[in-house]
Amino acid sequence: MHYAQLWLFSLLVFGIVILPGLDMAVVLGNALAGGRARGMAAVAGVVAGGACHVLMTALGISMLVRLIPGAFNALLIAGALYLAWIGWSLLRSRSGFGVQAEPRSRTHVETFRQGLFTCLLNPKAYLFMLAVFPQFLRPAYGPLWLQAVLMWAILAANQACVYGGVVLAADGARRWFEDSPAANTLAMRCVGGCLIAAAALTGFESWRGW
Repeated sequence: MHYAQLWLFSLLVFGIVILPGLDMAVVLGNALAGGRARGMAAVAGVVAGGACHVLMTALGISMLVRLIPGAFNALLIAGALYLAWIGWSLLRSRSGFGVQAEPRSRTHVETFRQGLFTCLLNPKAYLFMLAVFPQFLRPAYGPLWLQAVLMWAILAANQACVYGGVVLAADGARRWFEDSPAANTLAMRCVGGCLIAAAALTGFESWRGW
C-alpha cells in the first residue's frame, strides 16, 4: 500500500508541476534571456525552494498559515505582486529574449536566488503542501522525516524533469528568436501580458477571500 501511495503522490506532483505558473514563468524567462545554463540555475533555485516547502510542512510551520487565513492571503498577494513585477519588466524591456546583450549579465547565483525566492512565494506550492502533502504522511509507514525526504525526492525529480525540459525548449526557441526580432518582441509581450493577467487573477482571489 505504501508503494501505491507513492505512485499516486508522484502523479499528483507531476500534475501540479506541469501546470503553467510562477515557477515555470521564471524558468522560461531566464532560459530565453540567458540560455541553457541560466535556465538550469533557475531550476536549481526552484528545487531548493521545494525543499524549503517540505521542511516547513514537516516542521508544522505550514499549519500556522492554515490557522491564520490572513497570513495565507498576504502570501498570495505578495506572490501576485512579484509576478506582476516580472510581467511589467518584460513589457517594458526593449531588448527582447536574447537578441541584445544585457548591460550586466545576471550571475548564476543571482538566478538561483530568484528561482528560490519565486518558489517560496508561489501560492500553488503552499496550496499543494497544505491540502495534499499531509495526506501522504502516515506513522505506519515509518519515520515521518524519512517519508518527507522521499516525497521531496519525488517532487525534486518532477521539477528537474519538467522545468529542465522547458529550459531545453526555450534555449532552442531563443536561437530562433535571434533571427526573428519581430517574433521575439511579440513573444516577450505575450509572456509579460500573461504574467500580469495571472497576477491580477491571483490578487483578486486573495482579496475576495480576505
